[in-house]
Amino acid sequence: MKTCSFRFHDQDFIARPSGALFWPERGALIVADLHLGKSGRMARHGGALLPPFETRATLERLAAELHDTGAASLICLGDSFDDDAAIMELGAEREMLEQICQHHDTLWITGNHDPAPYGLPGKVADQQQIAGLHLRHIAETGPDISGHYHPKLRLAGQRLPAFLIGDAHLILPAFGAYTGGLDHDAPALAALVPRGRAIVAGRDVHMVPLPLPRIIASRAGRWSAKR
Repeated sequence: MKTCSFRFHDQDFIARPSGALFWPERGALIVADLHLGKSGRMARHGGALLPPFETRATLERLAAELHDTGAASLICLGDSFDDDAAIMELGAEREMLEQICQHHDTLWITGNHDPAPYGLPGKVADQQQIAGLHLRHIAETGPDISGHYHPKLRLAGQRLPAFLIGDAHLILPAFGAYTGGLDHDAPALAALVPRGRAIVAGRDVHMVPLPLPRIIASRAGRWSAKR
């Protein structure tokens, strides 16, 4: 499996194809925006019906990432659940999640979708500082590691999940299934990471500079126009 190693504020990290971030020195796997229970929340509110197995699929991928990296701890950067009601509706998936938490030191960072993810093993916090880095849901004063925006990058005719790495902010892609996203050059993200690097997640994990070189940006723009 191809991964991409990089440094951010004197710490070594490994970007995984899944969109998870591994922090070797801390033995920690960091994920953002699982959005567990999204299909249930959409059904409750009369939205588009999504396949009901998205929660199980996300948890199976999460368990595989923890196993493959040998992580001892799990850090979830908010919006782990699509809303607070989703925690109560987990059903059989709740046992899967509790087993993951019981075998890993788990930190739940609260998000705007799940401001109170209580009742599960692990610690709950609005944010946490580790090794001088602030771990939170939405980027604020850096240096920080966050999620929330589900960043995407247009490359080679595709719109792909991406890690964004700037001077002060490291922003993770969404780990959950059926999550949308915001283009890396949308105003909110461009203000946070005007320049730096992006790591494209997926089968072909690779790093590109930000802003994108003109030839790459123009190709992506032409493809977007054809769509």
